[in-house]
Amino acid sequence: MRNASLLLVLASAVASTCAQPPPGYYDPAIGLSGPALKTALFNIISPHTVHDYSELWDDFTTTDERDDNSSQVWDIYSDDPVDAEPYLFAFGTDQCSGNSPTDEGFCYNREHSMPQDWFDGAVPMESDLFHIYPTDAWVNQKRGNLPYGEVGNADFTSENGTRTGISNFPGYSGDVCEPNEGYKGDLARTYFYMLTRYMNQVDQWSSPMLAAGDLTIWAENLLVQWNAADPVSPKEVERNNDIFALQDNRNPYIDHPEWVGSIWGPFAGVPDAVNGGIICWYADGSLYGPSTLINEPCTILDAAGRVATQFLFTGPALVIGPLPPGVYVARIAESAVRFVR
Repeated sequence: MRNASLLLVLASAVASTCAQPPPGYYDPAIGLSGPALKTALFNIISPHTVHDYSELWDDFTTTDERDDNSSQVWDIYSDDPVDAEPYLFAFGTDQCSGNSPTDEGFCYNREHSMPQDWFDGAVPMESDLFHIYPTDAWVNQKRGNLPYGEVGNADFTSENGTRTGISNFPGYSGDVCEPNEGYKGDLARTYFYMLTRYMNQVDQWSSPMLAAGDLTIWAENLLVQWNAADPVSPKEVERNNDIFALQDNRNPYIDHPEWVGSIWGPFAGVPDAVNGGIICWYADGSLYGPSTLINEPCTILDAAGRVATQFLFTGPALVIGPLPPGVYVARIAESAVRFVR
């Protein structure tokens, strides 16, 4: 019996806090995968209400305020998701006013997570809130136009662990910026948004992470892994809702992180359940299927294509045990089914 791929999306308890798009918002995308899904999402989230770049200072007060103090900035380059923050910025008071920073904690500015030089500072990318964050100006300056990546030996490390240095990720050996572990998934989903929202323009952009209108192979592998390893957080959910109120569009990969695997990575293009009929499904730690699958070999792969576990399907309800939150594919039988727990 030939193999096919059954996509499993396992969400953590934190990630189960879902954003709330309007009813029917994603209807044109349901059941699609691959390029068709990407195009449908482009049509859903484009165009958006464009804000002037100068308006972002005020926008940040609703999109990036800290939960514990709404007058303080949630800065992904200084925030520590585990321990106490080394310092905090106050909206307005600590906003950069033209003076160059001399060290961390000096002031915060507007960080284009996808640097402006990559798209020549053109609008509407210049002011699209989904990829612009308030960040420590000193760390922002150290990052400059570097692509995101993973660092071997760091030449700079911020107080929350954001680092710059030579990449040690397979496929790229240039200088990169590696963010704090708690924000890698946020930034990966930011990039997937940008590649979808501006899919008709990306082929004109220039970056070590981009080629032929999409991600380079190394960047795709990196961001797919980051998306799987760092699930959607309540912060992202709130920010998605706040930006929707301002721009009238959403980041679909925060609402549906499983769609990353539908468009990028080793399992891109695996169709949804509505296309082929469900013959297998996953729930509460068990893989379910009809008796016709009993004694079929099954391999579960993670989002990077690595083998997570292998077993003989002895169904119809086989406990496969806990897996870390992320996107998985079970290679079994002749059907491809996509679903979310």
